[in-house]
Amino acid sequence: MSGSNILFILTGSIAACKACDAVSQLVQRGHRVRAVATPAALRFVGAATLEGLTGESVLSDLFEAGAAMDHILLARWADAVVICPATANSLNRFAAGLADTLVGALFLAHDRSKPLLLVPAMNPAMWHHPATETAVEKLKEWGAQFVSVENGRTACGDEGEGRMAEPEMIVASIEAALARPTRRLRVLVTSGGTAEPIDGVRVLTNTSTGRTGAGLAGHFARCGHEVVLLRAQSSAAAPPLCREETFFTFDELDSALTRLLGGEHFDAIVHAAAVGDFRVASVNMDGAEPSRGRAKLPSDQTCCLELRPTPKLVESLLARSLNPALGIVAFKLTCGARKEEEQAEVAEMFRTCGADLVVHNDLTKRADSADAFPAEIYQPGDAPPVRCATRTELAAALEQLLSAVPVPT
Repeated sequence: MSGSNILFILTGSIAACKACDAVSQLVQRGHRVRAVATPAALRFVGAATLEGLTGESVLSDLFEAGAAMDHILLARWADAVVICPATANSLNRFAAGLADTLVGALFLAHDRSKPLLLVPAMNPAMWHHPATETAVEKLKEWGAQFVSVENGRTACGDEGEGRMAEPEMIVASIEAALARPTRRLRVLVTSGGTAEPIDGVRVLTNTSTGRTGAGLAGHFARCGHEVVLLRAQSSAAAPPLCREETFFTFDELDSALTRLLGGEHFDAIVHAAAVGDFRVASVNMDGAEPSRGRAKLPSDQTCCLELRPTPKLVESLLARSLNPALGIVAFKLTCGARKEEEQAEVAEMFRTCGADLVVHNDLTKRADSADAFPAEIYQPGDAPPVRCATRTELAAALEQLLSAVPVPT
């Protein structure tokens, strides 16, 4: 995706200021950006700002000397066209097919085999006006992709839908639209650790941060796949473009997996959640059960936690799935294991859960770097493992391996 030609069109909204941040991020990520701004947009941001960000002159006038064919040439040059911010006026003009301005001519000259993204920004009443709603539906029918508006406070002080998406979401949406995966997947990613209540305020949990799962979900989304991140409430939040659901306890994760896998079609599940091996069966303080609130334990008493093991969720994923060909990526964590022990643990994972891929990592080999994640991806059979040093490398390798799996016939 890096190095794409992006035609970035700004129309007249105060959100044009925020759009400049998206332009800057695109350039920093290696894309070539040409900016077109309506006269109204240039009342909010200057041409010098856009030229400074893109390194290219800014176009605005359909009849500018020497630029009479730019609406055709730019349409050919662009790998994707982004209209951000897209005002109510511009959406309705596009839907009417008006081409009396440079922006209108660019819209009609757009090669519809390439992505066209519209990023609305307007007052909530304007967003929900029947004229705007009709225009949006017509533009979607014509193949335009919309970056969803946000619900919140708009510049005029009103609250509601119509606020423009944040720059990070805009950039992620553009790159996802530019992505051309060999096979577009629906992927369920689990992340973070379960927590089992001891009393009303204490829990039995683990140290998982959910960063690995969130990073994998973000990579798959940026590559053009549809992603649902099922994460622990305390773990890293979903990146842009990912649908998100949360869990707290083992039972909540168990229930969510049954509902999602049994109710929706997924091509693959990346089961990176750190599921606790035990749950609390009872709490006993010298023969007395604690209250449901905060258990008070005098200093001269002992407390006994009775634990019982939790089932291995990874072993039941395929049985729950609406898709009998669900691809399963399982994770195996060891701590200071010898090589033969690691391989035995991985082999057991393949035997018990029918995984297509097993990611193994050892706690003692982790480095301090935020992205560091020394791991090996094993496949069934005698194929050598794919070695990864970082979460970034792991995400790229898993995406390639899952995309290469043939579609069942």
